[in-house]
Amino acid sequence: MKAFLRGIRISSKKVNLVADLVRGKPALWAMDFLRFTPKRSAKPLMQTIRSAVSNAQQNFKQEPKELYVSKIIVNEGPTLKRSRPVSRGRSHPIMKRTSHITVEVAVRAT
Repeated sequence: MKAFLRGIRISSKKVNLVADLVRGKPALWAMDFLRFTPKRSAKPLMQTIRSAVSNAQQNFKQEPKELYVSKIIVNEGPTLKRSRPVSRGRSHPIMKRTSHITVEVAVRAT
């Protein structure tokens, strides 16, 4: 039971900081926690977890309260390369990094 979010305009390092907070936690708890987390990457991560829970509910007839976040993978996406002009006709590179998020939820074995 997976959900994907591709090409989000936040670097993978910053998304991983928030992803570490909810790995292995119950899915409903993770969504509530992310709602009040003051990081920009919390909202897309919460939406991806919500999508994975919805996929489990619709496709596999699972109860949301029995699900937990079994795996969150954050990879680098394509980098947008820009440049900033500086003195003497030179330029400095600006790397606008993107990331891909994969969330997998599973049923807690009792």
